[in-house]
Amino acid sequence: MELLAPAGNVEKLYYAYAYGADAAYIGLKQFSLRVKADNFYGDEYKAVRELKRQFPGRKLHCALNISFHNSDIDQLAAEIGYFKEYPIDAFIVQDIGVVPLLRRHFPEAALHLSTQANCVNREAAKLYRSLGFRRIVLGREASLKEIREIKDAVPDMELEAFCHGAMCIAYAGRCLMSAYLTGRSAQAGACAHTCRWNFDVLAEPETAKRLAESGALVLREKKRPGDYLPIYEGDNFTAVLSSKDLRMIEHLGDMKRAGLDSIKIEGRMKSSYYVALVTRAYRKALDALDGKIPQEAAAPFIAELENVSHRASGTGFYYNRSDADEAVSGAADSSYVLAAEVGRRLPPEQEEAVFAAGAAREQADAAELAALHPAARAAREADCAQHPERCPRAAARRDGFSMYELVPRNMIRAGDAIEFISPDVASEGAPPDSWTLVNPEDGTERGWACDGHPCVLYTSVRLEPGTLVRMKDGAGAIRNSGR
Repeated sequence: MELLAPAGNVEKLYYAYAYGADAAYIGLKQFSLRVKADNFYGDEYKAVRELKRQFPGRKLHCALNISFHNSDIDQLAAEIGYFKEYPIDAFIVQDIGVVPLLRRHFPEAALHLSTQANCVNREAAKLYRSLGFRRIVLGREASLKEIREIKDAVPDMELEAFCHGAMCIAYAGRCLMSAYLTGRSAQAGACAHTCRWNFDVLAEPETAKRLAESGALVLREKKRPGDYLPIYEGDNFTAVLSSKDLRMIEHLGDMKRAGLDSIKIEGRMKSSYYVALVTRAYRKALDALDGKIPQEAAAPFIAELENVSHRASGTGFYYNRSDADEAVSGAADSSYVLAAEVGRRLPPEQEEAVFAAGAAREQADAAELAALHPAARAAREADCAQHPERCPRAAARRDGFSMYELVPRNMIRAGDAIEFISPDVASEGAPPDSWTLVNPEDGTERGWACDGHPCVLYTSVRLEPGTLVRMKDGAGAIRNSGR
């Protein structure tokens, strides 16, 4: 089975490929159902082309899955030339009105039917095949039994289904709640996730709170006496319609036997950290399923799914709808934050230049100090002793250490307990004496770094391309955010 990962921007596309995806899906401008994702624009097609060269054989799918109005089709037609700059292997569409335009201008690209079209039966699959679609992304309401029946009826149609991530409470994601409450239509890519908003139970406050906290309060539609939607009151929020996340990593064999050609991870609005760890977990699980690695080798990577943000999870509609019908309260944050992204290892001449800059800075500081009046010099030395961060020292050469480009994403301080994760290392702790932060511009050691500060990592740990640095979030506890 193909492993298909989300990519909301160029950075995430890199991590999707680096951490094991066979293909990734992106959105372009406003023609995707995730307009709040960064999506792709400007001259980013150059970076995408380079990534396709860097990772040969990987596929790129482009989501054009909004419901198109006339003006949208006109705009799409006007920007076809721009889309042609991207090395797109397949388009994911729900609106068949754009099919003639895509077939005319992209004859080599495959057509994939979006899950938004909610195809869940064999006769619809046959019809879409006759319209030129090569793959169907099945509606999430399809069971594994139904998927097998569709594959048997249309064996030459590729079938794709979601395996992991957030799920919408509405049928095939076709929800009007956001549009009703905010004017932001989910079908135009602007879903406000209103099903996870913080609602109040309007009753006498103490009574409502006591009922909701007990878990005994439920919604029941008058004509559906056996269907219940639990209402749960947490700290300043009430969850009503929030569905479970999907998690099928323990059931990939069943998905394969059902006839699926591709499994898809949800999350173009998720972080690079999320994309990397979830993609990696499913890569290792698939490799174990195919006998490429032992199951015990995949286990540590699968366990890391608990260290990315998630809600309570289940198997959706694949086995029975009772699991999918169960609402959940709140969401679990990850107990980790992404501290930094590690880039390439500096070649010897660049590393030497950093040390040279440090030596020059040290000499200049010494000369400046020597030129001061003795009293001023004593005051400066006392200040440096009390506030060493004001007088950074030059980085010293250390045996077995190497320098790597570092892009901080959160505050990282010298001495923090950090961990390295990479495509083939589940997690590796780095003792404080095994690394230091260095300013590449003047060669001095940094006590801290955050987003926007030039920095290199000087470490004794050998790091592979695509390595990420993480650290515990506060006390390391998972918090219930109420969303």
